[in-house]
Amino acid sequence: MAAVRSVALLTSRSSSSSAFLVRHCSLTTSAPICAKCDSTAPAARSTPAEKGHAKDHARTFYRAEMVTTPALPSERAAKPPAGDSTLPFGAYYSDHMIDVDWTMADGWGRPRLHRIQPLQLHPGAKVLHYAIELFEGMKAYRGVDNTIRIFRPDMNMARMNRTAARCALPTFDSAELIAMIADQIRLDREWVPSSSATSSLYIRPTLIATDKTLGVGAPHAAKLFVVTCPVGAYFPSGFQSVSLLADSQFVRAFPGGVGAYKMGCNYAPTIDVAQSAAKKGCQQVLWLSGENEELTEVGTMNIFVLWKNEEGDLELVTPPLDRGLILPGVTRDSLLALGREYGEFKRAFTMEDVRAALKQDRLLQMFGAGTACVVSPVGEIVYHNRKTGSYETWAIPTMSAKPNLMQRFYDHITDIQYGRTDRPEWVYEVRE
Repeated sequence: MAAVRSVALLTSRSSSSSAFLVRHCSLTTSAPICAKCDSTAPAARSTPAEKGHAKDHARTFYRAEMVTTPALPSERAAKPPAGDSTLPFGAYYSDHMIDVDWTMADGWGRPRLHRIQPLQLHPGAKVLHYAIELFEGMKAYRGVDNTIRIFRPDMNMARMNRTAARCALPTFDSAELIAMIADQIRLDREWVPSSSATSSLYIRPTLIATDKTLGVGAPHAAKLFVVTCPVGAYFPSGFQSVSLLADSQFVRAFPGGVGAYKMGCNYAPTIDVAQSAAKKGCQQVLWLSGENEELTEVGTMNIFVLWKNEEGDLELVTPPLDRGLILPGVTRDSLLALGREYGEFKRAFTMEDVRAALKQDRLLQMFGAGTACVVSPVGEIVYHNRKTGSYETWAIPTMSAKPNLMQRFYDHITDIQYGRTDRPEWVYEVRE
């Protein structure tokens, strides 16, 4: 039997007011919402080993055992020009990386922090054949006070461990890796951009299966590594709305699959669809699910819609996590947490809901949310109508709508990231 879930919706007190109150409604869903994915956990501050707990290498690696070998001056790369807020994503890499090996027989080995270098893999490594791998994406920011802050790394580490368990890779203690990454950033602190309040250091932890057996089965060896790179503003000249291709013949995830996990296998099949979208003048894909064409994600981001419901109340809606179709984004969780403070929230919605809201002038804003951009405004949807077989273009008034909740979210999140607003439970400070 389907479960009934009560969710809070962001509503205004009147159609002319921008103040919000909390209203509840019951929604029928196939499963209860994942409490882990929508929780707000405090950032880790010390590791179990630092607290005197016994070490267990079958369970995790340890920062205290990490061997650090700084790169020689001759091995260090030239840094990008100072003041460049348009640094392309992944074009420059910092000087150092972390790596640590795991085997089923011996557990986790000794971590190493050393100059960045190519990996050595056997051609039979499982990651190359069966895509047994996962990654995370998070950022460190140099604040207005020159303090470097990692934004909510505990959330990324919790998701990384959930993904590792789902693809039979080893898990680890989140606090240990956060502390190791902080050491890595200290060593590469000059790579953390300081010229712009929109640039940051992107952090990419990755875990891959490395054993050289071609049989399909659980990996017996793995490697975890972390690289970082400075990145510029997602929108260097201000917000630019994007156009979305919405075509239900393309599916990103399905119930019982791995859409809720950050595995590379979720991304490779989307590239060809993105190229098809580009041919139609679209910058992103709006991923739909099921016969009702429920909205799930936009590109690689979670999606939010601000509209007036049929009763005239203002609502912020975003698809729930209960069916395992959607990656539980850290930015998504952050916006929902802020939304609760403003007074709001989430439910499933379909393309017919969007069509009706547009026709009745009730849809105000649609935007993606993710680590790269915080929020990304949607200005247009190119929708494939299954009934007629034709494509329809729907204009979305995101950039001109009032109230501008998207901008409020962006300002609030970036103020926390760059230290203009204090929210200690959401940042990990990298201090000397």
